[in-house]
Parts: sequence; structure tokens; C-alpha cells
Amino acid sequence: MRFIHTADIHLDSPLHGLERYEGAPVEQIRGASRQAFLRLVQCAIDEEVDFLIIAGDVYDGDWKDYNTGLFFAAQMSRLREAQIPVFIISGNHDAASQITKSLRLPENVRAFSTKRPETVRLEELGVAIHGQSFPKREVTEDISAAYPPAEQGLFNIGILHTSVTGRPGHDHYAPCNIAGLVAKDYGYWALGHVHKREILHENPWIVFPGNIQGRDMGERGAKGCMLITVDDGTVVSVEQRETNVMRWQVCEVGASGVHNTEDVLDLVRTAIHREIEESAGIPLALRVRIHGACEAHPMLCADRDRWIAEVRSCATDLGNVWVEKVLLHTSQQEDLTKLMGRDDPLARLVRSIHEMEIHPSLLDEFQEEWADLKRKLPSEMRKGEELRILDTDAKRQQCLEDVRQLLLPKLLSIPET
Repeated sequence: MRFIHTADIHLDSPLHGLERYEGAPVEQIRGASRQAFLRLVQCAIDEEVDFLIIAGDVYDGDWKDYNTGLFFAAQMSRLREAQIPVFIISGNHDAASQITKSLRLPENVRAFSTKRPETVRLEELGVAIHGQSFPKREVTEDISAAYPPAEQGLFNIGILHTSVTGRPGHDHYAPCNIAGLVAKDYGYWALGHVHKREILHENPWIVFPGNIQGRDMGERGAKGCMLITVDDGTVVSVEQRETNVMRWQVCEVGASGVHNTEDVLDLVRTAIHREIEESAGIPLALRVRIHGACEAHPMLCADRDRWIAEVRSCATDLGNVWVEKVLLHTSQQEDLTKLMGRDDPLARLVRSIHEMEIHPSLLDEFQEEWADLKRKLPSEMRKGEELRILDTDAKRQQCLEDVRQLLLPKLLSIPET
């Protein structure tokens, strides 16, 4: 017996952080969530699975119009024609309180109740599937506690939309713990909500499949679904099947010791080419990060727009790549001591940055102002990775270093007063 476990489809959710520029594959990345879902459905048909499980968040919130629901219903009809039943729970994004529109789905689709855990038995397969949908966006209690114990003689599967004990970047919904899930004695827990693939436990298997298509640089790497094979009541394989139509990656370019910008661009070209080869034909959204202490640093900082365009030109020439962002994290550390020893306003500015690096508590007041600013932004602007740049100590330290290295070439070109 084989089945596919997927979650967090977020149909018609836009990709965040996209920027138009000449040569960017804009048409290729539009509708990525739909294309990824088409791949998922085709995978289920090609693998001839016995059923499909969707552990929440089919949608990304209320539909703008009925086209989102029509698309989903059409794909469910394809699975019906292939005699593949589908079992769905709603998550926080497609909870009953979030989705005001609805369409009748084909008879092969079974949506679990929002009121209490339900059990569906597939007698011919020897399977019992347990699940409960979110009735509202914010479910703060452990709904898994009310799931029934395993039914003897059947392979038991639990479907649950949860953050378990909490995951960075995800709201803490339907909290539970691994020990409590294991105690139910199910053979497999099909989890949803967390967008990164993660196997929390084996025997029994407790699995987050991740989402089927990364939507910003915070959702990097290969994305897809899980194909599970069960033999004689025991899970014998848990395999990932990639469904994404575009993969987000960070491309690291070490430029330590490089003397000029032409050599930097050669390193960039080599690094992007390597990422293309490793992607095996999947289009890439790359964040190119150039780092290291080098003599080319002042030239890169003096005309940042030009060198960012040069990097994008390299990517366009190589093809199948869209450069989401270029980070110039090069440095000129050898001149820092000399500058900090000066007694003028410019030197005091650099020393202030240095003090904030040594004593992060100095940033607390700014952090409060930053949090207040984020709360005032429209909800669609709060979803992208950009607004998480100051969320951790490491990210704040990187911002300080970026500011300092941006200032240094300009300050060092000004004679001491």
C-alpha cells in the first residue's frame, strides 16, 4: 500500500520579494503554486498511489474569486478519474472562519470535521485515518489529545495541522509533543503547518513534508511531497518527491584576497554555474552573497548598483536563473584600526557601530521601534522574509557589519580633520 502525504499548498499564494529586471524569467515564476500542485497530482497518478493526504492549508486565505476553488476541484476530478481518494484537513490559512466561499468537491474528496476528531476506515487496505480540521485560524489547544487510540488490526494514520512544540517563523497553533503523538500508537503521523521538511520521529513516523513550492528566500531548497510505502502494517520507505517549479537558494561567493572586480565577477560566474548544475534543470531564484576581506571592496561599494547589475547580467547569460538579491558583504578590515583611532565625527560614527556590536543591548530601544513599525504595515507586506532581517542577534550583527563596510570606503577617502 502506498500513499502521498502533502501539506501547505497555499494555492495562488504569490512569491515574495520578486523584482523585475531585464532578462528576469517573470512569466516562468508566475503561478508557481498552481504548477507545483499540478506536479503533485501527476505524481500521485504516475505512482498509482492508493490515496492522497493533505494536512492543511490548501489555500492561502479567502479566495479573491472562485477561480482558485475551481482549479482545485478540477485537480480533484483528475484524481477521481484515476480512482485516488483524497483526505483533507483544513489548517489555519483555510479554516472555516477564513474561507467565506465554497464549492462542492468531487466525491473522492473527504474533508474531516471541524468539531471533533473523525475516523475514516479503508477496509480493503486495512487502514484507519484520523483527523480534525481547524474551525478557526487560531487553534491554541492540543486537539491531538482527543484523537482516538489506534484501532487494532489496522494501519493507523493521524492527520494534524500543528507547530508541535513550536517552530521558528510559524504561529504556535495546535501545540502538542512527540511523546503524546507516539502514545496514540499510530503507524504514521501526517503533519502540516511547518514549511520545512522534517522527520520528527521514526517508528512511528512523525513527518512534516514541508510545502510544495518555496515562496521566498526563507523557504529555500527542494520542496515537495512524501511518498510512503507500507508493507504488512509497517512503513518500509518514506521518500521525498520534488514538486517545486522554481527553487530558492543562497549562492555563496568567497572573494577573500581578490584584487579587482573582474576577478570577483569570474568567481560569481563560477558559483552560479555550479548552482545551475546542482539544480538538475529546476529554475533557480538565487540570492548571491559576495563576502570576504579583499582589495576590491572599495570599488564594489563605490558603485553598488553597477556591480549588482553585472551579477544579474552573468546570471542572465547563464540562463534558467533569476537573481533575487545581491548582497555585498565584502570588507576592508585592515583599515578599521586606523580609522577608529581618529578623533573626528566620522570616526565616532564607526566607533558607535562597534559599540553596538559589542553590547547588543544598545539595540533594544531600536528593536522596539522596529517592532512597532512592522505592526503598522499592511499584512501583505509583513509576509516576506525582508522584514525578518532584525529578528535575531545574528541578523542584527550582520546588518551592523553591512552598514560599517558600506561606510568605510567613503570615510577612508576623506582626509582626517
